[in-house]
Amino acid sequence: MHHWLMKSEPDAFSIDDLKRKGQEAWDGVRNYQARNFMRDGMRIGDKVFFYHSNCDEPGIVGVAEVATDAYPDPSQFDPKSKYFDPSASRDNPRWMLVEVKFVKKLKRTITLKELQADPALVEMPLVRKGNRLSVMPVGAPEWKHILAME
Repeated sequence: MHHWLMKSEPDAFSIDDLKRKGQEAWDGVRNYQARNFMRDGMRIGDKVFFYHSNCDEPGIVGVAEVATDAYPDPSQFDPKSKYFDPSASRDNPRWMLVEVKFVKKLKRTITLKELQADPALVEMPLVRKGNRLSVMPVGAPEWKHILAME
């Protein structure tokens, strides 16, 4: 089993939205490395930290689980979608997604500032300067350490 962190802006899709829906497609990823993590690395049952980004208090707010294998993101084919990609075709899709399901909302937000200040997390991609990926791996030791911070 692998562990992941997936970022979402709470005004676009929050942990409460996922809780209400139960399961949701993680669409709109338009970064090749993030796509590759979903396509090549994620497996059904992998655990995911749900991270609120671009908000007053960015941080980890919940836990989700990968619910499906990767499949083509349908928004890439929809000319009305903001995620439309005219270079993608159904025969050769460029963008993939997985669906995630709600596991739990944390009792509190574990803030980015806390994560950055913790020496045990110095190697975590999230806390490295310049890392803006919306999907990234989390090592098993970091996963356990962060859960204990709740």
